[in-house]
Amino acid sequence: MKTWVPSDLVADELSELPGVECAVYDGTSPMPEGVEEVEVWIPPLVTVPDVPGTLARMRSLRLLQTVTAGVEPYRPHLPEGAVLCNARGVHEAGTAEWAVGAMIAVLRDFPGFVDAQRRGEWTYHHTGVLADSTVLIVGYGSIGAALERRLDGFEVEIVRVARSARDGVHGMDELPALLPEADVVVLLVPATAATAGMVDAAFLARMKDGAVLVNAARGGVVDTDALVAELKTGRLRAALDVTAPEPLPEGHALWSAPGVLITPHVAGSTPASVRRTLRLVRAQVERYLAGEPLVNVITDSY
Repeated sequence: MKTWVPSDLVADELSELPGVECAVYDGTSPMPEGVEEVEVWIPPLVTVPDVPGTLARMRSLRLLQTVTAGVEPYRPHLPEGAVLCNARGVHEAGTAEWAVGAMIAVLRDFPGFVDAQRRGEWTYHHTGVLADSTVLIVGYGSIGAALERRLDGFEVEIVRVARSARDGVHGMDELPALLPEADVVVLLVPATAATAGMVDAAFLARMKDGAVLVNAARGGVVDTDALVAELKTGRLRAALDVTAPEPLPEGHALWSAPGVLITPHVAGSTPASVRRTLRLVRAQVERYLAGEPLVNVITDSY
């Protein structure tokens, strides 16, 4: 079974499985031979060039297993007969941990204190605090639940919003009324047509003065120009692991906007994610070989 994998680490993990022939393709090296014969493709974390063209040539593809929760680069171009599965559960710990660290860093003004340390200045002042805050989680799925578990003990009120309302979780139609009460708004929604640009000027205007926007979703969920405009007023602050465009180019206004902490899409880039990726990939390929039901099958937009 010809299988393309993103790294030697994944190839080693699958090497003991009978009949699995691995070729490493990370998108930076030349494409291996035999693309028409690839039955299982596990793409790398960073999207390879020309996904539509690559998938169009994969006439034998039956399983596309991503190592990311998002599947937007692949879903529209999936060949007939292939099943698309995501890496739900792999990046929950890292992403949730990043979100907690990012909101605390912004609220407690850690970036400002780091700048003062570099200047050798003792800049004593009161800061914000997470305790007694209302944290609004927009996109309450498995990562949102992982974030809530990590916030337990910080003495905050959690408000949950998802695509569809359910017990204890508000629907998206209730979001405008919830925004003005939140001290921290965490974005964990997938990239879909419905979420593209959802955090626009009107969304940001409804956030309360001094609130923090935390984006651990996708850069395209936020209207970057609208966010920069709000940050320049000093009314809102933000912590961003993703941006639009991405990577953020040198000289972009977001780099120098006040009150923003930017990390280069690293929330899920941790040893824990690597370990969980290897476990998921091996178990999934074992299920495929045995003809057993696969997990994390994408049947809708996510």
